[in-house]
Amino acid sequence: MTASETSVFPSPAPGDGDIHVCQDGPRDAPALLLIHGSASSARSWDALVPLLAGAHHVVRIDLLGHGRSAKPDDGRYTIPDQARRAGEVLDRLGVGRAVVVGHSSGGVAATALAEQRPELVSGLVLINTGPALDAFIAQGSGAAGPAQWPPSDEQLRQFAGTGFSRPGYRVPDTLLDEVRAMTFHTFTATMAGTRAYLEQRALPDRLAVLGVPLLVLFGADDRRWRSSSAADYRVVPGAEVELLPGLGHSPILEDPPRVAAPLLAFAARHGVRAG
Repeated sequence: MTASETSVFPSPAPGDGDIHVCQDGPRDAPALLLIHGSASSARSWDALVPLLAGAHHVVRIDLLGHGRSAKPDDGRYTIPDQARRAGEVLDRLGVGRAVVVGHSSGGVAATALAEQRPELVSGLVLINTGPALDAFIAQGSGAAGPAQWPPSDEQLRQFAGTGFSRPGYRVPDTLLDEVRAMTFHTFTATMAGTRAYLEQRALPDRLAVLGVPLLVLFGADDRRWRSSSAADYRVVPGAEVELLPGLGHSPILEDPPRVAAPLLAFAARHGVRAG
């Protein structure tokens, strides 16, 4: 397995800022692009990457406003803009086709990338990505307002706790650090961007007309999105939908091997070797 390599790519669009990129695995292997969810970063995939990188060129990005990417106050944080930047990263790396994997709202950005650049996406994997806003489970806000930013540890753990199936699960400190590293503007703007995209049209309706192979994995004990809503994706021709019993909103952290197995099987069918 090729050693991990990190890079910073300036976005060609004015005012976007730098995008942080991490690559693992052999560069001539079929590519996997991993897109993290809201208030997270490429680090959310750390436990899963070793299971994927033996036979894949694994590319991870920090979306604008997250992780080690730029956080401009005047940045465009809409889902189409985030998807465009992800496509630009693959272009810079010379990746012509990739299986694109998104967790939570990262799956919304992955969907937008498939809409914008269907020739770039050989397959799409959505992990606990709510198909529409009516599937969202309302929660009390654990995040702070602008006068309290960054949030306290208690507020952060309340916000992050519903991301896991067990109420007593100890949220990794590294994930809390990712929220602290955001500005209040980037935190709220990225959330608003996801909501606006879902308000325009549900994801299954968008995907049903694209013809992109689709795998949906959903922790059955998700406390943010109704797991029964995963069935909504069955309107997409040929879609594979799999519930993961005993796991919550973040199976990539709770049980990486259970995510890796179906993901690797799907990638074996739809991945494309470089060159």
